[in-house]
Amino acid sequence: MSTQDKLTHFDAAGNAIMVDVSDKAETHREATASGRIKVSPEVYEAIEQGTAQKGDVLGTARIAGILAAKATSSVIPLCHPLPIAKCSVDFQMLDAECAVEARATVKVTGQTGVEMEALHAVSVALLTIYDMCKAIDKRMELDLIHLERKSGGKSGVFVR
Repeated sequence: MSTQDKLTHFDAAGNAIMVDVSDKAETHREATASGRIKVSPEVYEAIEQGTAQKGDVLGTARIAGILAAKATSSVIPLCHPLPIAKCSVDFQMLDAECAVEARATVKVTGQTGVEMEALHAVSVALLTIYDMCKAIDKRMELDLIHLERKSGGKSGVFVR
């Protein structure tokens, strides 16, 4: 079996398509993704103490991540629009690494998974931290964005 036979976003002629999920059963689906942004000590302190000039960095990044999850199908061309039931975006300050970890969990009852929504939420949350702190230091680095866990659907449970 060729790689193309395994990929579901292509038709027989090799054209990109939106996968037909109309015959799939609705199931509870959940995905969690995480990533981090490495920052300077000055940025870390501004985030931790809430002194960044643009305001509440993590609060704003949380809202941006939730909005991103809801808008994923508008940005990723072949994603289906989903009726998201829940999206949470949480942060952990990593003192030893001078970094902030973002974690997003998205839930839906539907015919397709929410991995892209969780990954999009994390990515936009981290980009928002960058945007709000770039006046302090532009050398921040986003990294380790990945899917941690997903459940539901015919592929079942995935744990990294």
